[in-house]
Amino acid sequence: MGGNHSHRPPVFDENEEVNFDHFQILRAIGKGSFGKVCIVQKRDTKKMYAMKYMNKQKCIERDEVRNVFRELQIMQGLEHPLLVNLWYSFQDEEDMFMVVDLLLGGDLRYHLQQSVHFTEGAVKLYICELALALEYLQQCHIVHSPTSTYKGGPSTLLVQMRNQTREIKMAHGPSGKWHLPHPGLRHQPPQPLQPAPAAAVQQSNFAVDIKPDNILLDEHGHVHITDFNIATVIRGAEKASSMAGTKPYMAPEVFQVYVDGGPGYSYPVDWWSLGITAYELLRGWRPYEIHSSTPIDEILNMFKVERVHYSSTWCTGMVALLKKLLTKDPESRLSSLSDIQSVPYLADMNWDAVFEKALMPGFVPNKGRLNCDPTFELEEMILESKPLHKKKKRLAKHRSRDGTKDTCPLNGHLQQCLETVRKEFIIFNREK
Repeated sequence: MGGNHSHRPPVFDENEEVNFDHFQILRAIGKGSFGKVCIVQKRDTKKMYAMKYMNKQKCIERDEVRNVFRELQIMQGLEHPLLVNLWYSFQDEEDMFMVVDLLLGGDLRYHLQQSVHFTEGAVKLYICELALALEYLQQCHIVHSPTSTYKGGPSTLLVQMRNQTREIKMAHGPSGKWHLPHPGLRHQPPQPLQPAPAAAVQQSNFAVDIKPDNILLDEHGHVHITDFNIATVIRGAEKASSMAGTKPYMAPEVFQVYVDGGPGYSYPVDWWSLGITAYELLRGWRPYEIHSSTPIDEILNMFKVERVHYSSTWCTGMVALLKKLLTKDPESRLSSLSDIQSVPYLADMNWDAVFEKALMPGFVPNKGRLNCDPTFELEEMILESKPLHKKKKRLAKHRSRDGTKDTCPLNGHLQQCLETVRKEFIIFNREK
């Protein structure tokens, strides 16, 4: 994909906004319900990234535009060594693009499907790394789980999140030392987070779906959280009250809200998901037999009558940690970094080394292969009606026809929606 262009010189103005022409397309590595992912190389710096692209018309038809904007809003305000970070976002007539960190180790779901046996040591480090990432998201008021409806444009909320992220970057590290994870930041204490304006709090919720599919490995085997298109922003003591996400990883209090209104839910739902994920990595299956089609009343009954079975081969410390993560009462569940750090099983953990990714993971992905389904590239080349590697020629042809009498117009409603997407789309460049 794009191999024929490898020796062509850059054909763009280096002073213009980053756009599709600034990247060489290498190959497809993944796809979602309304987007695809490919490996790209930035032509001027030669840096490698992953580029997620989403067809505008398909997003409109599937009512997914709000999810794209939600993910953009969140990712532009985040930066952490254990997240998949956004570098650029831009658009053209056909697609919306997000250029993010390239992690070639594959996701944990892929490795589970390849029958990888994850040791307790490997999962122990995963739990610690994910705990640091979740703590950061919690400081940003973000839950990586169920969500409500996106309302409004990318204005007040995004500005507030950016300000908070700048403050959090300067906050104490896991052991109280100052950390400068990004060049150019000055040594200064964080300012207290200010409550968001009412307009920002107005149920502009987002959520982060913690599960093996959304946890990517880098080439050294360290975990990174990805996929923020259903993340939830929760501020102060407020709680979320809508249901979305992936049923097998959702906490009991989320289902309870759906059945009887319940008191709502907050950050502890992510720590439940972490417990489910850790259990699955160790055992190869989840503690509860819940599927996307399982009725909610049946799920709630499981939580009432079924006991989680822990392998007799696991050490008592790991079992105790999982039990505290899988506590059904959110008030009693481990749900913060300080909670995790107080667990005796993790007393020997060097949290600064975890943050700096200085500890050796128990599982290192095979560097000799791509660690993803090879059929993605074949589908892009053969089955995709608008393949990415032919985009430039296709758009040039389309633009040359604009204004001619034989141009087939889109229906009025779709054209109006496309124009709204064009105006509301958030362009981003982390380097500026």
